[in-house]
Amino acid sequence: MIQRRTLLKTGAAAALGAPALSGLAQQAVTLKFHTFMSPSSNVWLAMHKPWMEKVEKESGGRIKFEGYPAMQLGGTPVQLYDQAKDGVVDVVWTLPGNTAGRFPRIEVFELPFIMSNAEATSKAYWEYVQTMAPDEFKDTQVLALQVHGPGVIHTVDKPVKSIADMRGLKLRAPTRQVTKLMGVLGATPVGMPLPQIPDALSKGTITGCVIPWEVVPSVKVNELTKFHAEFDPAGGSLYTTTFVMAMNKAKYNSLAPDLKKVIDNNSGMATSAWLGKVQQGNDVPGRKTASDRGNTIYTVSAAEAQEFRRKSRTVEVEWVEDMNKKGFDGKKLLDTARSLIEKHTKTTKA
Repeated sequence: MIQRRTLLKTGAAAALGAPALSGLAQQAVTLKFHTFMSPSSNVWLAMHKPWMEKVEKESGGRIKFEGYPAMQLGGTPVQLYDQAKDGVVDVVWTLPGNTAGRFPRIEVFELPFIMSNAEATSKAYWEYVQTMAPDEFKDTQVLALQVHGPGVIHTVDKPVKSIADMRGLKLRAPTRQVTKLMGVLGATPVGMPLPQIPDALSKGTITGCVIPWEVVPSVKVNELTKFHAEFDPAGGSLYTTTFVMAMNKAKYNSLAPDLKKVIDNNSGMATSAWLGKVQQGNDVPGRKTASDRGNTIYTVSAAEAQEFRRKSRTVEVEWVEDMNKKGFDGKKLLDTARSLIEKHTKTTKA
């Protein structure tokens, strides 16, 4: 009798346990990660893939990623953020600036000469959004916010050493604020997504572009241009660009609590800082691909940069006025961004 009861209990436990085990199996999830960066880019190989691998490992394999670089799931770079918002894909990494004016408050980090250290500025960017613009990306679950290293001017057949050299150049720029900057400095700005640069340079649609060193090899700018103008860090960086890594909100909310925690542990300020640091860290090998070809690299000194600074002040003033018109306190936003960058630069460089 005792043996029979034991068997019945065991059988009942097994029957009850079956759905639980099945439930655990169902909690495993596969996420589609989509971006415009090429599969050979530093961003994909040194940032996106390691991040996905870390999440997979920390989830015990219950989170899997399908990675799709180079817009392999279709659409254009401009549509990436909405692909995450609408659930077409699960996670994206993109430029908010691809959709001009849609995320106005974060453009402060793209203003001229506002940063020099991508890791510190990425920390500042994260903190700024949490405190000054918490609804800027309200349609998605924001995982990380970062910037790249100092922007560099790359030209086909004319070196840039001063503002006077900017006249007559047709330069590709990545975002609304950087496009304005190129115009203020005397060039003819041309807006286009990063993947279009090689074709535009080859056809003469543009005579140069502004991008950081690290991305140069992935779009063959080291091969398609001969001259490069970088800025001495002592004089500040010409510009940077903001990025967002965002997840579909419904997909995030559907995760089991422990898997949500894994995503949370790989989100936020620390992840933002790591992405910025890795991206700027790849500026050195990116620069080497140009110098190895015998290209001319000119460093604009801190003194020479003052001329660029004076001219570019217009962009900053117009942005503050634009924010005021939209009902925000433009000066407060700018002052906050600057103070956060200063704060995080001090602790990052220590």
